[in-house]
Amino acid sequence: MSGPQNTFDPGAVVPDRTFDGGDLDCGSGLILLIRENLIAVPVGGVLEMRSREPAVGDELPPWCRLTGHEYLGRLPGENCVRYFLRRGRAPAEHGAVSEEDALAADKRRAREYEWRLRVRSAGHAHSTVYCRNFSWELGQPASFEEKDARPCAVEAVLGALGSALGSGFAGECARRGLEIDDIELTVRGRLHNVLAHLGLEPGDASFAAIEVKCFASTMEDEAKVREAWERAAARSPVAATLAKAVELTLKLAVV
Repeated sequence: MSGPQNTFDPGAVVPDRTFDGGDLDCGSGLILLIRENLIAVPVGGVLEMRSREPAVGDELPPWCRLTGHEYLGRLPGENCVRYFLRRGRAPAEHGAVSEEDALAADKRRAREYEWRLRVRSAGHAHSTVYCRNFSWELGQPASFEEKDARPCAVEAVLGALGSALGSGFAGECARRGLEIDDIELTVRGRLHNVLAHLGLEPGDASFAAIEVKCFASTMEDEAKVREAWERAAARSPVAATLAKAVELTLKLAVV
């Protein structure tokens, strides 16, 4: 794993607070969690943050220097890396704000954040979507063909739902210390009236029902695994949005 080499003596200090940052990196919400936990630590106290994201090793030390905190080092943990930082006091001469004010500003920016994409049509049944440093191609709005050159937009929506739930579930299990050997999901969707989409008759072209089945291979306590699944579904922007508009059924099978 990249980043500064560890020089931290684990016997030198006991953390005042510990939290699990999961698979987040500093650009996808981890800084919010660090600040949230830092304000519960007194100035001079130590925060331990556990992470499974390799990029954190490079991102955390410079962030600490910029914000007046001391990066102490890291230690290997069980399926994670344990990072330690000492809460500092923001230098007033640089006009720095308190950790509480910085957290409030970060939360405000997060609430106001807007995702932006650009879509360019390349002719019949072919569009390219551009977002940040990514691009991907989509075909027709909906397709019944057995094979196509590109996925249709309906499949992209269903795929986004499955991906969001699978990744969210895996992350939630990791945060709870639940060991999951394998996760696989099936996603099925049905429209109210696809003929309305085709322009063959009036009607409702929206989704009528979507069903997701998640199969999790694990020896962990089933009740704890189900609790993690339900939490992941509740936290998913895609699932939460679709649940307001369509009959969304989410099932978990622990095998």
